[in-house]
Amino acid sequence: MRFLRRVMLFLILVFIAPALLHLGFWMLKDRPRSWSEANWSSAGILPAPRPQDVAVYVMAARTGGLKGAFSTHSWLVIKKSGATFYDRYDVVGWGRPLRKNSYDADARWYSNEPIIHHVVRGEAAAALIPKIEAAIANYTWRNRGDYTLWPGPNSNSFVATIARQVPELKTTTPSTAVGRDFPSDGRWFAMDNGELTLTLGGYAGLSVGQRSGFELQFLGLVAGIDPARRTLKIPAFGDIIF
Repeated sequence: MRFLRRVMLFLILVFIAPALLHLGFWMLKDRPRSWSEANWSSAGILPAPRPQDVAVYVMAARTGGLKGAFSTHSWLVIKKSGATFYDRYDVVGWGRPLRKNSYDADARWYSNEPIIHHVVRGEAAAALIPKIEAAIANYTWRNRGDYTLWPGPNSNSFVATIARQVPELKTTTPSTAVGRDFPSDGRWFAMDNGELTLTLGGYAGLSVGQRSGFELQFLGLVAGIDPARRTLKIPAFGDIIF
């Protein structure tokens, strides 16, 4: 009984309290009341695409409604050599989930400003692009009805799955990307490319490795530390650099 109380206290202090605190901050913000009132235009944070540029971006923005207090939406952006445009890949919760170029590459999401979470440029990006496109083409949860808001598979499950299948990308999604830890391949335990992952179907788990540092996951929230990137991961607040 004492052990259970300690576990509950740990979960409350580490996960629930920060999430509720961020929810309070979020409710004070002015937000669009509906999808149609939201701003979906380009935020102008990506450079104008030049033919000689080659790059891969992992991008994210807070999602809409009260969900935005806890979660971001993630997507991939690719700039190929010779192209004068970006290709954007998202998974969404309506119609056929997997979308290409449904929005500007750096568009706001429900009026929320996007961030560039990770970028690879030049020859390294050129080597990654065929692998990323192959992983996207083989993504399992791409059909109508496959999307599940929580614990996944959702938009963040998609980007996290591609990142796991292309470890040379050397990143994960932001720690606020609820659904990132859903086991898209069905494995609850994995040891791949120096990354140990244990998950209870996306409801709880842990990750230790070069991409994640040390993480604990509970109900989609993530707490942890990544010493290599000097990042503290606080549930709902996200990645804090120290």
